[in-house]
Amino acid sequence: MKERFESEGFEHFGAMHPRTSSARLAPEWNRPGDFVLTHGSHWMNHLISFGQALRFRGADRKYAYWNHAALIVGANGDIIEALAANPGVVQQNLSKYAPGEYTVVRVTASPEDRGEAVDFARSCLAEPYGALTVVSIALSLLTGTRFSFGFEGQTICSGLVARALERTRAIFKAEPSHMMPADLAKAYGVTPPG
Repeated sequence: MKERFESEGFEHFGAMHPRTSSARLAPEWNRPGDFVLTHGSHWMNHLISFGQALRFRGADRKYAYWNHAALIVGANGDIIEALAANPGVVQQNLSKYAPGEYTVVRVTASPEDRGEAVDFARSCLAEPYGALTVVSIALSLLTGTRFSFGFEGQTICSGLVARALERTRAIFKAEPSHMMPADLAKAYGVTPPG
């Protein structure tokens, strides 16, 4: 099966980029079904960055820059994300990332497919964070095996986004629930800012 990823590009936002805070939150910049990649500094973000560096080497190392993902679900900047610190799947607003850097990836999808992606993400609200999935990914990274495990009804940030994107035209070779932010960045060709 061939992987298929269609996008209309991506755009970096944050202190180092010229967009104003009001432009970041304007409806034309926030299309439901697009997704966000961020580079956080929480201890879990550092753990994810370390793990991704084990898999993404050489020319692919640039994709390991991101360590968190969220799905845009509203033109007002509402996002749905899975947080380890919260814990679980919550709906928040993109404005929480405005002081720092984030990247919006604009997927190519019909309005119907975007609606399906958003509906899926909403159906995951209040699910617990997939800590066991993180353990599974860590073992896979350390041993090089493709054996994976987890509990149904639990999710990680990038797994949530990947599973939502399956409702568009995305076809992933890897198990979507076990994808990392770097996997999404590579799939859509998202390079780091600067």
